[in-house]
Amino acid sequence: MSYKSILTIVTDPAASEVQLETAIAMARREDAHLDVLCLGVDRTQTGYYYAGASAYVHQETIERAQAEAAAAELQVRNLLDAQDIRWAVEGVVAQMGAISTIVGLRARFADLVVQARPYGKSRTQDAETVVEAAMFDGHAPVLIVPDQDSPLPAPRRVIVAWNQSTEALTAIRRALPILKAADLVDITIIDPPAHGPERSDPGGQLSQMLARHGVHAEVSVLAKTMPRVSDVINRHVRDTSANMVVMGAYGHSRFREAILGGATRYMLEMAEVPVFMAH
Repeated sequence: MSYKSILTIVTDPAASEVQLETAIAMARREDAHLDVLCLGVDRTQTGYYYAGASAYVHQETIERAQAEAAAAELQVRNLLDAQDIRWAVEGVVAQMGAISTIVGLRARFADLVVQARPYGKSRTQDAETVVEAAMFDGHAPVLIVPDQDSPLPAPRRVIVAWNQSTEALTAIRRALPILKAADLVDITIIDPPAHGPERSDPGGQLSQMLARHGVHAEVSVLAKTMPRVSDVINRHVRDTSANMVVMGAYGHSRFREAILGGATRYMLEMAEVPVFMAH
């Protein structure tokens, strides 16, 4: 198993430099084909304009979105022309409500989607919508890369956040090519339930499964000594000098995480290393 079709979606070229460099590096390492979707977004909300004005506003925003998509496509093509990988670029215009459909259709046929962190000062709602569409509508794993000056090297030490959930197991299975290539996989368990199915051997069965795939894994059981699970994971990343986290995404509803927060949202906001997620 390997990643032979890699997809990345660009809505803002200025915020996508590391994302594109990481996707190119992944495609080269995996001998994969890289697809880049340059998305121009029409953010028109016609209900907020007086009668008769919406047609003019809609035309203006469509033209702006077309110009943005064309500019992004040209910039990406110039970047990829100098690369020694197989690639394709497509420019598309979409209204906000149609992003999920367009991204989901492309992501459905990708082995891996590579995106920049969807939250931050320069990020728009488009970035969050794209990540969620890839996972929920495209059923694809997503590698979220932090805002570093250059793409991080191939991960040698990977932390797997294990909570016995279906989402976590899905992410682990989708990340197997990365886990098999790593020097060490740290199965990290935070406050395992005293009466859970793995109470006598937390992470034991997962470690055995990974070992049969040739993965060198060890188990770390940590106490939740900080307010959020994501805080404990990020501290463990720093303590162990790990350079990737693999975890399940959105164990709670997206609405709940958007309003109340959750491990997925906090990791996407605070992680300093790439985060591999699947739902």
